[in-house]
Amino acid sequence: MRTKLLVIAFAVSSLFSFQSQAQTADSGFPKGELSTAKNHTGSIWLSELNVGDSTFDPSIAMATYNAGAKLDWHVHPGGQVLLITEGTGFYQERGKPVRIVHKGDVIKCAAGVEHWHGATPKSSFAYIAVTPTQKGKTIWLEPVSDKDYNSLK
Repeated sequence: MRTKLLVIAFAVSSLFSFQSQAQTADSGFPKGELSTAKNHTGSIWLSELNVGDSTFDPSIAMATYNAGAKLDWHVHPGGQVLLITEGTGFYQERGKPVRIVHKGDVIKCAAGVEHWHGATPKSSFAYIAVTPTQKGKTIWLEPVSDKDYNSLK
């Protein structure tokens, strides 16, 4: 019984420690490598934290954007959750208005929904993305138009 209590106390302590670290400017995760992919505009750094496999399905990655950087329209066949860790960004689903997202927000991108996300023109932006992989990889679509990017009213 005492061992169980110690394990629970350690787990709760670790959780609070992680939450306080997550609320600082330094996420504790590496910034990663500057992306050279052709599916975005501007500078975006990626750090793969977990590659999905048969034991732990989700891919988990840290993405850090310079101000004005944005991904192209895309779809995640298994959906995606974004944990915003820094800055201010935009998130938009096809046919819906652009949303402003801030550090501490959680965005749930439903499976199969076309969307894009990126930094605002004046703020950097970062998040941890959790993306189930068993239903397939990200499907990249067209670049985000200036009209879509600047459509916030």
